[in-house]
Amino acid sequence: MNYVYLKRLYAKRAELEAKLELHDARYCFGEEEVDDGTDSDLRQRLTEIFEEIATLESRPGR
Repeated sequence: MNYVYLKRLYAKRAELEAKLELHDARYCFGEEEVDDGTDSDLRQRLTEIFEEIATLESRPGR
């Protein structure tokens, strides 16, 4: 298994989760500009990363 790649995926996941939390917080405080599709883009990318991590972690030999 490529642990360096997996570690990068974990870091990217954390980065995207932080961005999504910030986006959600800005939305809660009434910033209208945040409703531009960023939310769905971040969620879609997070789903892709979660799936890729799950695939890598489930491979035999881990």
